[in-house]
Amino acid sequence: MGLFILRRLGVMILTALVLTFIVFFLTNLYPNLEKLSKSEGNFRMTDDQVATYLGNRGYLEPLPIKYAQWLGVAPGWVITGTDGETRARCAEPGQPAEEAKSFCGIIQGDWGFSTVFKEGVGSIVATRLALTGRLMFWVMLLMVPSALLLGVLAGMKEGSPLDRSLSTFSIATTATPEYVSGVLFIAVFTSSAVGLKWFKGTAASAMDNPNFENFFLPVLTIALYGMGYIARMTRASMAEVMTAQYIRTARLKGVSFPNIVMRHALRNALIAPFTVIMLQFPWLLNGVVIVETLFNYKGFGWTLVQAAQNNDIELLLGVSVVSVIVVLVTQLISDIGYVYLNPRISVN
Repeated sequence: MGLFILRRLGVMILTALVLTFIVFFLTNLYPNLEKLSKSEGNFRMTDDQVATYLGNRGYLEPLPIKYAQWLGVAPGWVITGTDGETRARCAEPGQPAEEAKSFCGIIQGDWGFSTVFKEGVGSIVATRLALTGRLMFWVMLLMVPSALLLGVLAGMKEGSPLDRSLSTFSIATTATPEYVSGVLFIAVFTSSAVGLKWFKGTAASAMDNPNFENFFLPVLTIALYGMGYIARMTRASMAEVMTAQYIRTARLKGVSFPNIVMRHALRNALIAPFTVIMLQFPWLLNGVVIVETLFNYKGFGWTLVQAAQNNDIELLLGVSVVSVIVVLVTQLISDIGYVYLNPRISVN
């Protein structure tokens, strides 16, 4: 198992480097840099002025060098610009370039400075990710038990009216995207036009004081979409297990139906849903982009939208790093858990 985890960690690091380099390349394309220079300087800047602005701030360095500096494995640039001012990549605000440290990057914990929020990227990402983490916690708490219960109930008696009803509900929730269900929930449960003012709070207020009124609708919007997929996977796995030979043998021996489900069928039926549940974490990072924007909940997804709309390159890169780490770590946990749940899998 130890060698298996080491191999997976090696693949994770290589994958993270490749993915972050692709994002770094796309965000540092010249049109994006030109837009950044004009937004920070003057929208009437000429091409020569744009090139001078970018050159004085290290944006025109070769891409591999810039990527290594961003990672923190190469010394940061020190440039004396055409205006006679010496600038350093690793200099703190107000610090002379001569006193700047040599290395500053992701490895050193220096994630850059947001041009939109005028704040360090690291602190922005930590704050917004904590807000999204709170949202994801309640989503998983509602989504996973409900989906497993629906799937197990439907799979215990395949083809029954209960199975058909729960399967229809699961398909309907999966087929309805968040931006549709979210708008419907807002219109029905919060709008004065319909009259059902069950939820008076706003998701923006949930950032400081979350409660049922201001936090339930965004949680329900995300949970419903993922619930159907997990329930359908659980139902299919449970239905397959219930027709296995050892289940038939247990029935012939007179074992009660609840004991068959709880002691024999459930563990084997949860192998496939476990992988699906772990893959919900990367999906949630994408799902919260829509829901947080729709409900104005200023978490990780909302920050990603703001960074993309305002061409905030450093913040976009910081968000990409977190997204890559979350995806790779959850996949690693999923692989390890799958091995423990299914003893037939060999990791040698």
